[in-house]
Amino acid sequence: MTAPVSPSVLELGTAGLVEDYRHQLGKGQPGTFDALLDRHGQLRPGWTSLIGALEALGKAGRDRQQDEIQRLLAENGVIFNMHDNTQGRAWRLDPLPWVIDQTHWQALEAGLTQRSRLFNALYQDIYGARTLFDAGMLPTQAILASPHFLLACHGAKPNDRPAINFHGVDVIQDAKGQWRVMGDRLQAPSGTGFALENRILMARALPEMYRNAPLKRLAGFLDKYHRTLTVLAYQHRDNPKVVLLTPGPASPRYFEHAYLANYLNIDLAEGQDMVVRDSQLWLRTLGGLQAVDVVLRHCDDAYCDPLELRGDSQLGVPGLLQAARSSGVAISNALGVGVLELPALADYLPALCEHLLGEPLLLQAANPQTPTATAPVFDNPMQRLTPSTLNLRCFVSRTPGSVSAANDHASHYHVMPGGLAWVGAPGSPSLASPVVKDVWITADTPQPHVSQLRQARGPVVATRDGTDLPSRVAESLFWLGRYGERLDARSRLLREALLRLLEVDQDDIADQLLDELLMILDIATRDADGEPSKAPRVGFIQKRDALLAQFDDSHPQALSPLFAQLLGNARSIRDHLGDDSWRVLHQLRQRMNSMHPGHDASAARRTCEALSAQLAAFFGLCNETMPHHYGWRFMDIGRFLDRVLGLLSLLKLTLNAPPSPGLALWEVVLATTDNFTAYRRRYRSELHPAAILDLLLFDETNPRSVGYMLKRLERQIDRLPGSSSPYRNAERRLMIQANAALHLADIGRLSHLAETPEAQVALGQLLDALIAPLSALSDAISHSHFSHVERPRQLVSMEPGA
Repeated sequence: MTAPVSPSVLELGTAGLVEDYRHQLGKGQPGTFDALLDRHGQLRPGWTSLIGALEALGKAGRDRQQDEIQRLLAENGVIFNMHDNTQGRAWRLDPLPWVIDQTHWQALEAGLTQRSRLFNALYQDIYGARTLFDAGMLPTQAILASPHFLLACHGAKPNDRPAINFHGVDVIQDAKGQWRVMGDRLQAPSGTGFALENRILMARALPEMYRNAPLKRLAGFLDKYHRTLTVLAYQHRDNPKVVLLTPGPASPRYFEHAYLANYLNIDLAEGQDMVVRDSQLWLRTLGGLQAVDVVLRHCDDAYCDPLELRGDSQLGVPGLLQAARSSGVAISNALGVGVLELPALADYLPALCEHLLGEPLLLQAANPQTPTATAPVFDNPMQRLTPSTLNLRCFVSRTPGSVSAANDHASHYHVMPGGLAWVGAPGSPSLASPVVKDVWITADTPQPHVSQLRQARGPVVATRDGTDLPSRVAESLFWLGRYGERLDARSRLLREALLRLLEVDQDDIADQLLDELLMILDIATRDADGEPSKAPRVGFIQKRDALLAQFDDSHPQALSPLFAQLLGNARSIRDHLGDDSWRVLHQLRQRMNSMHPGHDASAARRTCEALSAQLAAFFGLCNETMPHHYGWRFMDIGRFLDRVLGLLSLLKLTLNAPPSPGLALWEVVLATTDNFTAYRRRYRSELHPAAILDLLLFDETNPRSVGYMLKRLERQIDRLPGSSSPYRNAERRLMIQANAALHLADIGRLSHLAETPEAQVALGQLLDALIAPLSALSDAISHSHFSHVERPRQLVSMEPGA
């Protein structure tokens, strides 16, 4: 599948990796089907150049290839348990794809499309006429006892739309090479995004091998799938609104949800982002309610509607089922399909297929004890191929032109030419597997590349203002900015404290200054007995331990909890961040994961410096790559609101600090706000409190001054979506109040700060007059712009017999 490989390389491959693999197969069960070698021990079609290329890389090349794959996986955030705010669990992508020739694939493809047709007909009867119950062709007791059988879904799907538009089927190859079904995924079929990401990573890690490989591409399948979703819409057919419903960042598959929504160019939304009004589903956006035409759901049936289905669900939308029943929204797949996943149905499917389709069932069920085929997996530590059992999840989609068809035909469904493969016992969950594989379906000739960006098929209304942004996304961007700035400010203060710690033995002033920094950081120190004590009463060891505890995950005021909040908000808007921004965030996460309280003070200080630099890079990339519409404005407001409040609090603490450190504490203020260089350029080496106040309070040309930040906040707030009222809203009134306090300050009186107590009192009053309205600004913005949905409340008991 690459450029022609020299005979010497092929001989080396046969004598090396393949010969060792053949030897391992000889120790296994004789006659077992193997994906790599036929019954004569020869390579099957499609494998020769792959094995040759892998052998030609040598150990060093294979190590580099594996490192590159894992680096790309980590940078792109391809992990399952995204609710883990620290590391998450990434998989290992095997560098050797699973090659399936056309003969074996066509047999599987025919069985998959038949299965989708069968299940679609089965759903129509179970939630419609129910003739199969009367005929005794269903496991009635198992179905009626199943929590996946939802009586509320009876007749809920309009007859002019298919129940199943996307179908995931888990299969294995048995010891004879026959395909067997291990399970069906219909409620929220996952894995498409992971399969696509695996293919993209393989193309990047093995560009020469992939470029000319005669394999079938995946993009064409997803392009048709996107068109299928759009034609499901009952209204707005020219430009339908399609939304992917996700349980949220706590879902172990949230990466895939964000990735797939971004790839298909549809909105990613949680249940709280939407509301049903007059049997129509609406998306809550900054510009108001926006009609939703199609929901691609990745939530299980019962959780989609707490009103009619599971009353304790906080993931769905109350009234969603009624909206679907009234053709107010199309849902893919129809609610209630979970009953078709019951294992008890497996034994009934052959008879049902004959009855409903008039055809014999092509794909038979298996069980975990079924003897399985083998396929090669590359063992990187051992540098060898090992025979392993593979599971394969295939994906079947309805074709766009068949959505409104009266009857199902084989041509109404098409199969993704590939899928998600993982190593494990038959039927084992993909989440539990340590190794996944890309799946290559051979083609007669190299296939053309299909662009991720599709050719437009009609006119489009250009939009730039971002009013279609969900309110929850805007809120997450706002808090992303706030927590990012909070983490930066604390890391800067810790950097200065650690620097003073390193100088603690050099002079007494540094020691006193360290005490002040510990108080500003609100870090409790402990005496020799482990009891809380004020900083001046403890020695060097206790102060050092208190500072290094900030790098401990368990410490409530440590850096890690702040980063966890930042990361949580970033993950909830994964589809709104650019790839470069996400890579920097990944590097920042690696930095945080490498921190521990066992570091010495010098290493801890360097970590703080790196954190500030990486945060600056992250927000710099956001500024450079995000459109400067409402979402970006909310993030900017969050950053500068937290920055100005942090500066004002720091100034107040400095003003109220004991006078013993003198001007040294003002020097720390300049350093932590990154104003030290600007001050020295203007005033050389002498510290003048009045000059420092001018630089930090009134100089509107200084991005770190209160004056500049108020001006920036006011400009951004004025450009947010406003109400139709002619009067100023709460946030604008608060900005006027803060600006008035700053502009009406008696600068002449403040200039005597170092000389008179009256000036210190005046400064304290000014700081309080600024902190009060700015502290209230966050709540005012939330009240005006972010939708806080009331959580569903259970009005009656859902327990049996209640």
